[in-house]
Amino acid sequence: MPVVDFHVHVGLPEHYRPWVVDFMAEWYPGRNFDAYLRDMMTPERLIGHLDECGVDYAVALGGLNPVTTGMIPNEYVLEFCRGTNRLVPFCNINPNLVSRPAEELERWVDAGCRGVKLYPTYQFFHPNDARLYPLYARAEALGIPVMFHTGSSVFRGSRLKYGDPVFLDDVAVDFPRLNLVQAHSGRGFWYAAAAFLAQLHPNVYMEISGLPPQNLLTYFPKLDKLTDKIIFGSDWPGPDIKANLDAIRALGLGEPAVSNILGGTAARLLGLR
Repeated sequence: MPVVDFHVHVGLPEHYRPWVVDFMAEWYPGRNFDAYLRDMMTPERLIGHLDECGVDYAVALGGLNPVTTGMIPNEYVLEFCRGTNRLVPFCNINPNLVSRPAEELERWVDAGCRGVKLYPTYQFFHPNDARLYPLYARAEALGIPVMFHTGSSVFRGSRLKYGDPVFLDDVAVDFPRLNLVQAHSGRGFWYAAAAFLAQLHPNVYMEISGLPPQNLLTYFPKLDKLTDKIIFGSDWPGPDIKANLDAIRALGLGEPAVSNILGGTAARLLGLR
């Protein structure tokens, strides 16, 4: 079974607001983070790092967040992933920047993107906003997953009210064949809500990037009953990918459960072999 990291950010320092780069640099004390990030931002270097960590595939993410974190264009993400099947490009659609989100989605899927990530907390909309329903209908028809930032954020300008996973309930009910992925699984305020939605809806999943793996059994007491709905993600270039993988393997969940979390479920959603 492949190991899949469902949450890897690609982007150069100039794509981010300067203070975002300063924040990420705190993960790398004693290192010139700006230089490190530039060095890593080639497909060859990133894939080499994934190999060192034992990762077979990674979902590559950008983001069009002009008010909060910066602008990493879909064009950049798609070009970064071109020429390798190890990196799986997701596009971002910001409903405050485009008037026809469904058509925009189809344009990027036709160009090669294999999913879409939405950033309610950074772009200021609720997931059940009617403007996005045409996008969901198109994603459902195309058979691609939709990932949402859920839960808290430390980034300046973010508005936490948009991170409540409960607003995904409408989407799950109205689009039962659309796979919905809760990035960060409601981090901070809404762990229980994220877990309940995953238990309730066959098409709702929990992605655990940004969460200390050693705390997962505390955040989700019924974790052992949810292992087919949980997807590993690292949120790189933040946390240590290999350390997080090792910590999940050390939780004592058993091999079938660990295989699901570390790649089995993600591979199914992405159509990976």
